[in-house]
Amino acid sequence: MNMTLEVVPVPVTDLDRAKEFYGEKCGFRIDVDNEVAPGIRVVQATPPGSRCSIALLGGMPPMPGTRRTEPGALHGLQLCVTDIEAARAGFVERGLEVSPVMHLGPEGWQEGKGDTWSTFMSFEDPDGNGWVVQEVPAELSER
Repeated sequence: MNMTLEVVPVPVTDLDRAKEFYGEKCGFRIDVDNEVAPGIRVVQATPPGSRCSIALLGGMPPMPGTRRTEPGALHGLQLCVTDIEAARAGFVERGLEVSPVMHLGPEGWQEGKGDTWSTFMSFEDPDGNGWVVQEVPAELSER
């Protein structure tokens, strides 16, 4: 049996602000914006080319048996791109504050591109949820 990761819940304080951030600044496709019950709204957004989406949650009570995650508590969510400099330029063009391109080398973290798999940049959403972008050598389907 296959198991696929398809949706990651991302808790936010302001759904409209988060929808604008992920849709306009990050370039994610907004797939769903629905009120699923009175006072409970879900906005689902998908990064370009991804089969996994994020669900921005507002007013959603925690599912029984799970713990509620507060806005800003998620860190290390990771996107992968084949051209980190082009991805960074696109983010900056859309007004996203993003770190410089960094690589992990023998001396620790250094600015600039490094070897395959070791080049990254990062950003945070308006609530402080942290994202990492990693440069990879090829699209997932080709690896």
